[in-house]
Amino acid sequence: MSVDAYGPSSQSLTFYDTEETDLLGADTQGSEYEFNLTLGSQTQTQADPLDKTQQSQSQVTVNGDVGETEVENVTEALGDLQFEEEEEENAFYTKELPEWACRYCGIHDPASAVMCNVCHKWFCNGRGNTSGSHIINHLVRAKHREVSLHKDGLVRDTVLECYACAVKNVFVLGFIPAKAESVVVLLCRQPCAAQSSLRDMNWDPEQWKPLINDRAMLPWLVRVPSEAEQLRARQITAQQINKLEELWKENASATFDDLERPGVDEEPQQVCLRYEDGFQYQNIFGPLVKLEADYDKKLKESQTQDKIEVRWDVGLNKKICAYFTLAKTDGDMRLMHGDELRLRYLGDLHKPWSGVGHVIKIPDNFGEEVGIELKSNVGVPTDCRDKFVVDFVWKSTSFDRMQAALRKFAVDDSSVSPYIYHRLLGHVEVDELIFRHIHLPKQLSAPNLPTLNNSQQYALKHALQRPLSLIQGPPGTGKTVTSATIVYQLVKQTGGSVLVCAPSNTAVDQLTEKIHKTGLKVVRLCAKSREAIDSPVSFLALHNQIRNLEDNGELQKLQQLKEETGELSSADEKRYRMLKKQSEKTLLEAADVICCTCVGAGDPRLARLKFHSILIDESMQATEPECMVPVVLGAKQVILVGDHCQLGPVVMCKKASRAGLSQSLFERLVVLGIRPFRLTVQYRMHPQLAQFPSNFFYEGSLQNGVADGDRTMKGVSFPWPQADKPQFFYVTSGQEEIAGSGTSYLNRTEAASVEKLVTRFLNSGVKPEQIGVITPYEGQRAYLVQYMQYQGPLNQKLYQRLEVASVDAFQGREKDLIIMSCVRSNEHQGIGFLSDPRRLNVALTRARYGIIIVGNPKVLSKQGLWNHLLHHFKEKKVLVEGPLNNLKESMMQFSKPKRLVNATNPGSHFMNTAMYDAREAMVPGSMYDRSGAMNGSAPPPSAYYRGPHYDMYGRAHDSLDYISADHSQPGLSNLPVPVGMFMNMAHVPPRFYQQHQQALAARGGGRGGARGGRPGTRKMNKNTGGSGAVQLSQPFSQDPNMQSYSQPGLTQGHLSQGMSGPGLSGLSQGLSQAELSQDSYMVDQFQSQTDGLLSQDSTYQGDRAFFTPASQTHHFSQPY
Repeated sequence: MSVDAYGPSSQSLTFYDTEETDLLGADTQGSEYEFNLTLGSQTQTQADPLDKTQQSQSQVTVNGDVGETEVENVTEALGDLQFEEEEEENAFYTKELPEWACRYCGIHDPASAVMCNVCHKWFCNGRGNTSGSHIINHLVRAKHREVSLHKDGLVRDTVLECYACAVKNVFVLGFIPAKAESVVVLLCRQPCAAQSSLRDMNWDPEQWKPLINDRAMLPWLVRVPSEAEQLRARQITAQQINKLEELWKENASATFDDLERPGVDEEPQQVCLRYEDGFQYQNIFGPLVKLEADYDKKLKESQTQDKIEVRWDVGLNKKICAYFTLAKTDGDMRLMHGDELRLRYLGDLHKPWSGVGHVIKIPDNFGEEVGIELKSNVGVPTDCRDKFVVDFVWKSTSFDRMQAALRKFAVDDSSVSPYIYHRLLGHVEVDELIFRHIHLPKQLSAPNLPTLNNSQQYALKHALQRPLSLIQGPPGTGKTVTSATIVYQLVKQTGGSVLVCAPSNTAVDQLTEKIHKTGLKVVRLCAKSREAIDSPVSFLALHNQIRNLEDNGELQKLQQLKEETGELSSADEKRYRMLKKQSEKTLLEAADVICCTCVGAGDPRLARLKFHSILIDESMQATEPECMVPVVLGAKQVILVGDHCQLGPVVMCKKASRAGLSQSLFERLVVLGIRPFRLTVQYRMHPQLAQFPSNFFYEGSLQNGVADGDRTMKGVSFPWPQADKPQFFYVTSGQEEIAGSGTSYLNRTEAASVEKLVTRFLNSGVKPEQIGVITPYEGQRAYLVQYMQYQGPLNQKLYQRLEVASVDAFQGREKDLIIMSCVRSNEHQGIGFLSDPRRLNVALTRARYGIIIVGNPKVLSKQGLWNHLLHHFKEKKVLVEGPLNNLKESMMQFSKPKRLVNATNPGSHFMNTAMYDAREAMVPGSMYDRSGAMNGSAPPPSAYYRGPHYDMYGRAHDSLDYISADHSQPGLSNLPVPVGMFMNMAHVPPRFYQQHQQALAARGGGRGGARGGRPGTRKMNKNTGGSGAVQLSQPFSQDPNMQSYSQPGLTQGHLSQGMSGPGLSGLSQGLSQAELSQDSYMVDQFQSQTDGLLSQDSTYQGDRAFFTPASQTHHFSQPY
């Protein structure tokens, strides 16, 4: 290996010692090692070993000539040398490393080396600076699973495969020590190690242990390099490993040095909090959508599987269906109804054939078969059974529609109203609008739907009267009923059709069902690929409504002919399509409500329709570009329903996710200061179950619409530790293991505990459909399904009827009883995404009658929020251990819970999100700073005066890259955001209306109008608000009906008295607990308290910080 490969060097150093083997694995040498240094020309060869014995240890030969005075030569040589750590590191690589050297760190002891059988690269079993060994790091990141050991290793070149079935997946392999002799047998976890026949062979299945423990291979199999060896090796970080693995996907021969090349680590531009115009918005989100599309395409097209056996069938619609089993994939790919697969025949019994079909069946508890319905019946080789190949067909439709929506938003003035345009871009100078022409009915409910409670009625009034509103629906608060009622009232008020969307088909179907009950004319628009899939609202689907049209006999005849013969003549086909198109147009134009997915709103059949009002349910689970697809269909009124305390959208591409694509529009608007209206009465959970989620995720604002007696299971005898508290944490301590996919985890001890709990419930008379088993990890989900069916004592069919799913898949669902397996239990790895507060919130709020959490408290308690939860269980005396028949309170002690803070995002409580630009609110010196630095005592940063945005909007937008690390850290550490802080506060009771009016009077009309729009395109007219039907309201309506929306104004006097301490403890004089109405206010992050920011009637006035005289802002000079 040449020196040049490791950077330019003026001299070459050759390190040598008496024993060559002493250098095994060396990369950099510690100061305690002494070596002879030979300083010579680039072509110099190593000195003869015989000469070595004649030289003293300290002798230095310079350029091959020994001077008269050795000391002078040594001094001269040392003077020429520059002892830098980097040169010393690189010097080791003047010697070529063997092929089995670790590709990460260079350690090349054969006993520590393992080769990946897929890519034929070698790695060591040392951890270095990472939490797992290098070989495991590689296998997990590259999704490879088979390895070989070095022929000179500890167990020679033993083949790592299952003794019974010869599987070589190292993640499922483990060993059982034989009782008779000192040998071990390698067996896979399932099914071989679970077979009872093993006992006859003198092996105990209970003794089975995996070959990988704590993310490293067992030390008796592959030696762990010593600490000294690892210190001398190349120090590589987890980030560098990640980049190297990404490089290898493009270039298999890439080396560590390629990481330094320009362009290797290019990250896309981050999403912003505010955008100058639609073009900037498109330029930031467009590349992120493309990144996600490219990743999705690559993932799907790499999933081809061969040697598939097919079972043929014919559906009720005469279409041929194919059923087959696919090998388990890595977990990234999720097969869904409506996905397209291509089936190809490569055998000799029939000519080559290829056909495309839609997925109509996916694997479930009853079977692993996948079913597809073929588009065409022509030439299908139904007499062949094997030698088929399955390809995943990638469709760009959804990504194309998102890109089209972004383009339309940027260039088409009619895509949204001017008000919506400026509001979505975050232009703070746009005043609040209220629809004056809306006359609220006395009866606020809808036919055949439950009567709304107070908070639901307030949300309804709020949504009907405003062009943009957010409704936050915590778990079980009836947001689907509220949404359906809002849609009903919108139709009655406006007379036009309303577009109702949600990110998932399930959510759309649920809402469609509720809206249909009100008697409105509803059309459910499905993707053509999902028309064959049955759903509860199939009869409302557009294609079915056309089929049932009575006054269109010709179309029905052609439809029948097509179904019977499979195809029509070209003339008939043309006539059929024209008639169908006319019928679709007629039905869609006549509909009161059109329901579809967000991406489905980009359907060409809706392209010519304009929708005044648009409601998006579960908007937190959609990415921003996804939400824009329906919004650009002419929206003048947008209602977003969701809950930013629950899980957000799923983004597969990590680069796009890091850049902020995984942040929803709902969440960004919350951070911008648009206050979501929260529904506050929950009807799902037993009051005891609702206590912790309410206190920790919703500031204690949730009230119970059900009593204890309503949520007690009658006739079920289960040993709850506290009879009146149907919940407990079941302590287990089994170790986690990496699942067979290599990308997930499982825990066999917890699986056994879950099986015992499920069996106990089933024996007590609970039906399987009443129980939900949830876990954050796909590996545990798959293991639980198998374990319960094969190891459970009851009938296998009972366990099959039980739903076992991931936490994410259970969002929006509920069950009577929930059993949660936490899985994580380790020494070094932490608890991964189990620490996400939003995932915990979803997990805790799925149960109606009771919840049991199975996990290892020692590991979980190290994380702040879990520590609070475990303390909660301990205080309730429901942290238990022991057998189910004799549960005893655990005596385990935890550290004192710490006050939770959010150092990254002031807009989302202590939730972790990708809202990077929200950090500006925390950084001293940025435009949002309330520490006084920007309010007279120091000029604004120079970046504030740069760029057109300063003139256009009178505001600054510091992009994240402007804030250096050293600048931001003090702000992040010195300004904790208290747990009680939340940007979305529950409604404030009307009794504070007068106080608010006084505060407004004191403020003296400080509100500014919209100060600019897109030059030459959209102008906000202060009188009309851009629409004849919309008027600019006063900050608060004088109408008594509007009192319920008032937010208590906080005068500066209140703040000076109330914020006297370093925390919220000082809230004694200025704000009573009653005035807070169970919600705490953000103070130092936003000056909005003086301006009533968190009410939608008084918007964020962040730019005022620059223009407020210092004398008026001294109350904010101390961070609390």
